[in-house]
Amino acid sequence: MLINRRTVLKGSIAATLAGAAAAQMPAQATTTPLARPLGQTGEMLPLVGLGSWITFNVGNNQKLLDASSDVMAAFFESGGRMIDSSPMYGSSQATIGYGLKKLGMPDALFSADKVWTSSAGNGGPQIEASRGNWGVPQFDLVQVHNLVAWRAHLELLQAMKAAGNVRYIGITTSHGRRHAELEDIMASQPIDFVQLTYNVEDREAEQRLLPLARERGIAVIVNRPFQRGYLVERLSSSPLPNWVAETGAASWAQFLLKFVISHPAVTCAIPATSQVEHVRENMAAASGILPDTALRKRMADYVGQL
Repeated sequence: MLINRRTVLKGSIAATLAGAAAAQMPAQATTTPLARPLGQTGEMLPLVGLGSWITFNVGNNQKLLDASSDVMAAFFESGGRMIDSSPMYGSSQATIGYGLKKLGMPDALFSADKVWTSSAGNGGPQIEASRGNWGVPQFDLVQVHNLVAWRAHLELLQAMKAAGNVRYIGITTSHGRRHAELEDIMASQPIDFVQLTYNVEDREAEQRLLPLARERGIAVIVNRPFQRGYLVERLSSSPLPNWVAETGAASWAQFLLKFVISHPAVTCAIPATSQVEHVRENMAAASGILPDTALRKRMADYVGQL
């Protein structure tokens, strides 16, 4: 029996400790996740990563810190690499740092964080504070969060990359806002990554941003693949299609993730969760079948009629 992920994905982290949901979902088999190469270097990244917004904002609650580290352990055990955070996400960075230390700083980690300040002069100190929270020697990727002061911060990130202090740089937006400005940046600036919202219902990025990313060799991180849990909540009362086996999905969450990661321009989706069962379920979506263009249309049409 599949469980409703509403409380988890909307930030009710206390549900992690309840344990009842864990008894309802069988553990997912561990397989090597499918991966795509980064356009600039060819480095391979698994198609599903781990977000940290809300779910890892647990403060100093020891039980929740340990629960978060359990999620991270399951993520790495399932072949995961990219963990994404931001100084906007409360204590999430420190929670990640706690988990990484507890797990012995896994070699597979691909650390992705952001700079988020309207002050150009505060960019460098904020990135350094974030790095300290994670406990990593340097970030693999730093992104300008939601285009805030992007010109100044992108100049800083370019200098950091040239100096070898960060491996990749990028820029992000959420909610489908400012796509025209994001497109201009993608077309004119030397960035490695872009992060944007994309899911089976929010598909504006298909028109210009995703094709441009492929053309320019820009890796794409997808946030909000479940619309902050709303899609899973809304669809949980509806049956999966009788042709679901063609998609390789065994649940609505996997159906939704497979739609996202099967787009050839998408490098990695970053759903957030505070439950071990869900991170395993999410990672399992990055294995087996990936829908082709015709099947993706069928998936979107089916969801659209519900």
